Amino acid sequence: MSEQTSEETSAPIIIARDVHKWYGRFHALQGISMEIYKGEVIVIFGRSGSGKSTFIRTLNRLEDHQQGQIIIDGIELTNDMRNVERVRMETGMVFQQFNLFPHLTALQNVTLAPIWVRKWKKEKAEEIGMQLLTRVGIPEQAHKYPSQLSGGQQQRVAIARALAMQPKIMLFDEPTSALDPEMIKEVLDVMIALAQSGMTMIVVTHEMGFAKAVAHRMFFFDNGKVIESGTPDEIFSNPKEERTKIFLSQILSH
Repeated sequence: MSEQTSEETSAPIIIARDVHKWYGRFHALQGISMEIYKGEVIVIFGRSGSGKSTFIRTLNRLEDHQQGQIIIDGIELTNDMRNVERVRMETGMVFQQFNLFPHLTALQNVTLAPIWVRKWKKEKAEEIGMQLLTRVGIPEQAHKYPSQLSGGQQQRVAIARALAMQPKIMLFDEPTSALDPEMIKEVLDVMIALAQSGMTMIVVTHEMGFAKAVAHRMFFFDNGKVIESGTPDEIFSNPKEERTKIFLSQILSH
């Protein structure tokens, strides 16, 4: 193993400092700050409309922020598209909707970006694509089209597709919310395995079982602010803020 300097191991891979975002007059993000270290799994939770998805989308500039600083692996996100491209090369993203190309097979969906963006030869891309489809548990679906796959299988293809670019960071924006209940576990199992492999992950989710299993820290968002953060143990056993207690009691009673 190559020796890392203490600076490398201790510098956060993601820094958000006092991040603000407005849509017209609506103040969607009101001073979000957090530092995330390599290999950490972070869960962001809260009500709909609390700014969770907006925030995670600012981390690869799908949404721009108007105030504050976002630094990803030493690169500050600004209006400079070169920096944005560099960050997107290192950051995989999985959305609620699978966004697969319907006219491409599962394997073609996974290999498209590495061939076009990373300039890999087709043979290399397909070999790694098959490894990734095996990793997410569906190698036998490689040559099927999205319409032939269940929602859970499509989302696992989407995870493999994001991993194909060999990102340092994976962002998940409510990846199970569009799935039928019986398919949620198969996607969460893939995410748990990914977390256990040491991938840096930020996950917006209501799946508290996942948070308990693998999160290092949790951030509770409400009205565009971080109301409370802590380890899963702290959040579940001893939430400090009344709003956190109310939200958890509602979500855990379902």
